[in-house]
Amino acid sequence: MNDTKVLILGSGAAGWTAAIYAARANLEPIVLHGPQRGGQLTLTSEVENYPGFDHGILGPKLMEIFEAQATRFGTKVFQTWATGVELRRRPFAVKTATEGDFTCRTLIVATGAEARWLGLPSETRIRDAGGGISACATCDGFFFKGKELVVVGGGDTAMEEATYLTKYATKVNVVHRRDTLRASKIMVDRATKNPKIAFVWDSEVVDVLDTNGNKKIRAVVLHNLKSGRKSEFACGGLFVAIGHKPNTELFAGQLDLDAKGYLVTKPRSTHTNVEGVFACGDVQDSVYRQAVTAAGTGCMAAIDAERWLEAHAAH
Repeated sequence: MNDTKVLILGSGAAGWTAAIYAARANLEPIVLHGPQRGGQLTLTSEVENYPGFDHGILGPKLMEIFEAQATRFGTKVFQTWATGVELRRRPFAVKTATEGDFTCRTLIVATGAEARWLGLPSETRIRDAGGGISACATCDGFFFKGKELVVVGGGDTAMEEATYLTKYATKVNVVHRRDTLRASKIMVDRATKNPKIAFVWDSEVVDVLDTNGNKKIRAVVLHNLKSGRKSEFACGGLFVAIGHKPNTELFAGQLDLDAKGYLVTKPRSTHTNVEGVFACGDVQDSVYRQAVTAAGTGCMAAIDAERWLEAHAAH
């Protein structure tokens, strides 16, 4: 059994930053990197809004740098992921897929969140090739200057993404399955009054088309749910804005979750409802969801864990 003072679940910007700070505090942290090493940034091509890289950097490369820095200070990394946790007794116990059980005095949860995708084979193929499909307008909108775009969704996220993208796009077409939006009134008003946003009602995207297999999006196939008609809709980019799913299934019933399933942390801290358990990054952030904010909360979690260990050194 592996035992440690600080166990970190997740290897995105939050997890690696927590590891860097914990390792520099001589806490000898262990990171379980999770099924997607590097987190959501591994699905991002060019990152131009992370400070310190004036010419941009590839998302996977940025995570490689984070990991190298964490291991240089003594972080141990296990290529596995948690399959179960026991937080009702101390030390905390974590079961893993391939490396047996771990115990820890403090646990930092940095398991992140996943964008909800349409689930189309063509979507996956083009997205993985960097061919013009994204779930983050703030991250990738800059790369779609002068293009006509499609946004899928009808909630606040979709309205926010569409409105943001009008900074760069010639036109943004919001595709929604119904004829009314689920978004809040203020977001609906903002989007409907924007002259660069149009709406395609009662429709869903059922396929994504490229040009002769070059994996660059050229159009989506729309299915009208009322008429049954299918049609091609030319576009230079597709943004899927149907929400995010935090990776919190393991913690249900042990850690407090909000209505959306995100971990709840105490104000101005990364403390959860269980003493000695901390949460950082997108697993507890449904608002910003940026690499730099995730890294910031990773730093906070490591400092919170260090101070908690110091305060409970005699226990």
